[in-house]
Order: sequence, then C-alpha cells, then structure tokens
Amino acid sequence: MASDGPVEHGYPHLETVRAAITALYKRLSYDTVRTFAASVVPADVAFCDTDDLYLGAQRVAHELVRHYRLPDARLVVSFREMRHAASVELAAGPEYFVELNDRFRTHRRDIGAALAHEVMHVYLHRLDLSFPGVRDNEILTDTAATYLGAGWLLLDAFREDGASSQKLGYLTPEEFGYVLAKRSLVFGEDPSVWFTSAQAYTAYVKGMELARLDERQPPLTAAGWAGRRRYARDRRHGPSDAPQPGVRYAFSPDGVGRLRVSFPCPTCHQRIRVPVRGRVRARCALCRSVLECDT
Repeated sequence: MASDGPVEHGYPHLETVRAAITALYKRLSYDTVRTFAASVVPADVAFCDTDDLYLGAQRVAHELVRHYRLPDARLVVSFREMRHAASVELAAGPEYFVELNDRFRTHRRDIGAALAHEVMHVYLHRLDLSFPGVRDNEILTDTAATYLGAGWLLLDAFREDGASSQKLGYLTPEEFGYVLAKRSLVFGEDPSVWFTSAQAYTAYVKGMELARLDERQPPLTAAGWAGRRRYARDRRHGPSDAPQPGVRYAFSPDGVGRLRVSFPCPTCHQRIRVPVRGRVRARCALCRSVLECDT
C-alpha cells in the first residue's frame, strides 16, 4: 500500500502480468473463466460511513466470497496497525482470518478493494496456483482478481494529487488498467462507469491503448504498416537465436525444413505456432480466440 508516497507508474511487471493471465486460463479452463463474465458491482460492496465497521466488512467479504464462488469459505475480518494494507492467514479452511490496516477504519470506501485482493489469495490457495517468489505471487493475485471481475476496485482506490497519494495492490495503475482492458475486450464490459477516481480512469485508458496494441502485432493482419515491414524483413532473414527488442514473434524450422512462426495470443498470451505461408487462420487452443494472420 502506497500512502502519501511516490506511486510507481508504467509497466515494470508486464511480462509477469501476461504470464499470470496465461496461468489463469491453463488452471481454470476457458469455460470456467467465462463464468466470471459479470464483475462485482459497486452496490454489492458499497460501504457507508454510518455502517457498523465489523458487520460491514463481513458483508463485503461475503460478497467477494460469493463472487469468487467459494461458498464454503468463511472470512473473519479484523483491524490492526500494520505496514501493509491487509493480510490473510492461508490455512486449510473453511475459516480464514483477514486483517486489515487500521487506516481502513476511516477509509471505509476502500475496504472492498483490500478484500478483493485478500479473498483472491484464498481462491488461488484452493486452486493450488502460485508463482515462485513473493513479488510474482502478489502480481498473480492482483492480475487474477482484476481479470476475474473484482480488481477494478483496486484501481479505483488509486488517487493522486499534489498533496497526497494512495494506491493499493502490487501492480501499477497502468498495469491494472491493462488487465481491466484485456478483460473488457473479452467480455464486452466497460468498468470505467464505476470509477470514482479520475486517476483510475486515466490509467484504464492508457491500459486499453496497450491492450489494443497487442491485437495489432504481426503476424496478425491488423498489424500496422511499420510492423508488417519489419516482419517481412525478419522473415527473409529466417530464424535467429538473438531476441529482438519489441518483437514478440519468432521464426523456427519445422521437421522438414519449412519455416514456422510463433507468437503470443493477444487474448491469453499463450504462444501459437503456425506455418509461414501467407494468409492463415489460427485458433488458440487455450482461450479459443480465432486469429487472422498474414504469415
């Protein structure tokens, strides 16, 4: 939790975020991901200053448990002075103890955001899905919460002005915006109508620009002129062991010497490998996206 300190911007964790989206599809399956087509709506996690602190926190936690489809999980929420925004004890269950930072006693509008992250820890724990290392695992948690419909709360908790700043979660605001945009492109949902933070909206717009750029990378037919020209040049030179900055496709020979190209699916980032032979329609086996390619 960044509070009244500098907020990191940009995309320093982008590759881990993309790997987290791929891991979600692999662990959950396409069909399960599709069951999260509807996000948590503001009315379900609204917290009024006149609400009882503990009863209100329990109600919001219950709504998030319901959203993540953890019907047999019970969360007990308490508050204490701590460095981080929140923590959860990942035991065998079905009861889990969540501690929230004392500052949420007076910043109740953001309790839903903190709980969205902590309840996702429980969800991933039950799935036995994790990344090695604390940092990458927290990025996985933020990405999963956002992609499965509750992470817009984390982005909306981002507020920054000349005198103060606040951000929850481990992703930058733009990375939260990127994952929200990827979700929006899959489910046709516009989360920006729920934002109360102007800075959250700006981060979402920037994230959408990058998400759209994923759909315009060669060998996809939507690639721009510059990308197509570079792709044609690289295709003439054939396979190369040296990675090229900004290039996500790679050429390799198949078993009989013909050239193939691999590239990440713009939806789930699973790598797809197709023959180099002009116009090709590829279908991602992981997320079922149908991709028009010009190889």
